[in-house]
Amino acid sequence: MAMSMCSTQAWNILHHFPLKSPNHPVSLPFYKTHSDFSPLSTFPHLNNNSTPTHLSFKASSSSSSSSSSFSFGSAEYTEETATKEKFQRSLSLPGCSTSLSLLGTGYREKVFAIIGVKVYAAGLYVNPSILSTLSTWKGQSASEIQENSALFSSIFQAPLEKSLQIVLVRDIDGKTFWDALDDAISPRIKTATPVDESALSTFRSIFQGRSLKKGTLIFLTWLNPSKMLVCVSSDGIPSSVDATIESENVTSALFDVFFGDAPVSPSLKNSAANGLATILK
Repeated sequence: MAMSMCSTQAWNILHHFPLKSPNHPVSLPFYKTHSDFSPLSTFPHLNNNSTPTHLSFKASSSSSSSSSSFSFGSAEYTEETATKEKFQRSLSLPGCSTSLSLLGTGYREKVFAIIGVKVYAAGLYVNPSILSTLSTWKGQSASEIQENSALFSSIFQAPLEKSLQIVLVRDIDGKTFWDALDDAISPRIKTATPVDESALSTFRSIFQGRSLKKGTLIFLTWLNPSKMLVCVSSDGIPSSVDATIESENVTSALFDVFFGDAPVSPSLKNSAANGLATILK
């Protein structure tokens, strides 16, 4: 889509921000990776000197507060270092059967006129039981895990909840946000079926005509490979679901946007790989 001279700053920042290729000629060199998040804080019964005897862990209790304000230094939160956004280490979300545990954090940065502009921070949460399906990768390094698309595919295919929390770090028009997201999802669907088109229409309707202010939380929660819940909240952790997306082509394409071979947030995938390597060692 062409960019007009009178476009708003938000459009300039977000237009086409999800990359379609790992060989992007301008943006890729400017990505920064932050991977200092440690899952040992999420799974407190593990430590660097012990090896788990099994790979199914109990999530720690989630905070009862729904406030979007965070207590600096609180043991219940992890800071994404590039944006300084705080992520609860355990979350109870609408539609989930149990608390989800934080596996890694990262951020999305758009390079505009050679200057990196951060758009949002993100955190990946998983049902701890997912880890019991990953024993094949036990002992692999973070780099091996990150390069192995089969591992992240196994996480997606597991019929257990996983959720991506997005925290906007600037004001964004809802249509702009959706257009950019759609530009990343659609090329990953080879031939859209009527079910896919309906799911995309439902997805689009959540953001059309909506102003997304800085601090808005967006949760994309995969209940299973073909069903995803979308929650948008400007006032802390949501208590209800905005829409249900039922199309495996759409839900898998979205997962690939973040955890495929050309992720839009390399720092998030890197952090998740480090988290998995620590837990599975």
